[in-house]
Amino acid sequence: MRFEILRLDDAHGTATDRLIADAETVRELVQAAASTGERLLIRPCPTV
Repeated sequence: MRFEILRLDDAHGTATDRLIADAETVRELVQAAASTGERLLIRPCPTV
């Protein structure tokens, strides 16, 4: 399964970056974001 990951701006909550990734990459990004306080929006990527 693929996921869409949006990095969110701290001031306004707007998306600053977008990435499509697999579950393992999502896990790694969540761990990194948790240690730095970065805000992420993660949702399943629609199948094409």
